[in-house]
Amino acid sequence: MRIPRPAIALVSTLVLLGGGIVYTASTANAFTATSKATVINYLRSITGTSIVSGQHNKEPATAPGAYTQQVNAVTGQWPGLWGGEMMFRSSDQANRQRVVDQAKQEWANGSLVALTWHACSPTVGATCEFEGGVKTRITDAQFQQVVTGGTALNTTWRSRMAAVVPYLRQLRDAGIPVLWRPFHEMNETWNWWGGRPGANGGAKIYQQMKDYFDSQGLTNLIWVWNVQDNPTANWSQYYPGSNYVDVVSLDVWYKNHPSSGDYSQMQSIAAGKPIAIAEMGKVPNASLLTSQPRWAYFMVWSEQLRGSNSNAEIQAAYFHPRVLNQGEVRF
Repeated sequence: MRIPRPAIALVSTLVLLGGGIVYTASTANAFTATSKATVINYLRSITGTSIVSGQHNKEPATAPGAYTQQVNAVTGQWPGLWGGEMMFRSSDQANRQRVVDQAKQEWANGSLVALTWHACSPTVGATCEFEGGVKTRITDAQFQQVVTGGTALNTTWRSRMAAVVPYLRQLRDAGIPVLWRPFHEMNETWNWWGGRPGANGGAKIYQQMKDYFDSQGLTNLIWVWNVQDNPTANWSQYYPGSNYVDVVSLDVWYKNHPSSGDYSQMQSIAAGKPIAIAEMGKVPNASLLTSQPRWAYFMVWSEQLRGSNSNAEIQAAYFHPRVLNQGEVRF
């Protein structure tokens, strides 16, 4: 577990692993309670000039800062955005509080907070394995039952959402806005909610979650809509509408970096809203950061940080003048 930093400016000299580079870290910029509008407006304000660095932290929930620690080990920096997960396995769901506590600490240290949720299908138990539980297909008839009030599957799904609410409320009560990314990769078919275009498909279940969470007073959620870079066309078929989305995001897995076509399509759908790279394996390089300057943040996926990048590549990304790390994100 990462040691909390005091809410005062800190300056330290760090030696980077692998490169022998001596670097003086930026001063910490602790965040206090604020509204989601503050973060959304901040992302708008840096669009075209800067991009916030981000690192996802997957299971186990007992170590919700493990991958951000890897960033620090390589660069001497902490990411400007911490990503966590509401989890699916029994042991991880039992430790959701640790994820929330980590989110609180990251915010206090001066990093933005993002959460995603690989939710178990309502056709299986409340806890599940990824294979067969999250990565599974349900029939069109079953999906329509999930999104139709009064059915058994809808009742089950609402109970799953209700179980997450108390954790998100803790962050609301602490004044912490959360970049909340449900039903990610909606255009893909590996998950039970995906590959369902049109008003009665993925867009509908997303809308229903937002309506429900709004009714539960979760005013701190920044709603992040997400597709993957394959299939490459017609992503707007899955868009739930501008009233339901605050940030439009892309997961980049079939290519190292978004293509110019991906970049254009995301901007077209966003229609002025911030756009972001919510998952990627390869860290951004100078070419991407220069040619596609309107991404507001990027998030490197957990084990891909060290698995797909050299220390030199990670350092180059974090030290790029356009990249904002913890201590450099200022409202």
